[in-house]
Amino acid sequence: MLHPSYGDLMNVVNADVQEGDAPIVNSRYSIVLATAKRARQIVDGADPMIETDEYDKPLSIAVEELYNGKLKIESHDQDDSFV
Repeated sequence: MLHPSYGDLMNVVNADVQEGDAPIVNSRYSIVLATAKRARQIVDGADPMIETDEYDKPLSIAVEELYNGKLKIESHDQDDSFV
């Protein structure tokens, strides 16, 4: 079982959405894309935005960055990106 779960990650990403507004992410696919893009940045030399003593894999670091609110996903129509 993954920790945090996709549901937990989706809740974190959508936490700032006002009631009545569309959620930023509707599917696990958006979570997977964002964390994969961020993991590639880390592999290419980007500095992690969290302490990495506990995590040694770029994807694990990217997931924790997202879960801790350091990585934000922005929705642009059909294209999801992150900052």
